Amino acid sequence: MKRAIFALTYLTSFAALLAAPALHAEEIASVNTNFRFTGSDRVTVEAYDDPAVAGVTCYVSRARTGGVKGTLGIAEDPSEASIACRQVAPIKIDAPLKQKSDVFSERMSFIFKTLHVVRIVDAKRNTLVYLTYSDRITTGSAKNSVTAVPMPAGTTIPVK
Repeated sequence: MKRAIFALTYLTSFAALLAAPALHAEEIASVNTNFRFTGSDRVTVEAYDDPAVAGVTCYVSRARTGGVKGTLGIAEDPSEASIACRQVAPIKIDAPLKQKSDVFSERMSFIFKTLHVVRIVDAKRNTLVYLTYSDRITTGSAKNSVTAVPMPAGTTIPVK
């Protein structure tokens, strides 16, 4: 029974990783917060370009666990994250956007925890809202952060 539950959990996690967008963050910088001989804990700032909205970049800061587990990639990072999305070039939207879609996701532990960035279209205010949160296979976290990118005058967000 335990093996069946483990196998189901593993397959679900693997399927979620395959379904997630294959985008990678560009690490902008990091600062050490807790020195360890085997690798310090740190806060990193990463940039994600929105794949459906050219000209918008999201900057996410989050804690990374150091130590032996962190170095090996098997540590569970804390759930806290902060986000700021900005227009960095002229905005271009080639296809209609879904009202709500998971734009980026990245694992925060070996299997069980994932960081998400969700794009929400606020058509009434002609604004893109970006929300970041983390979840686990069994439970999520109420810790979240939100930012908004208003569209320039004359640019309307096409919605599906």
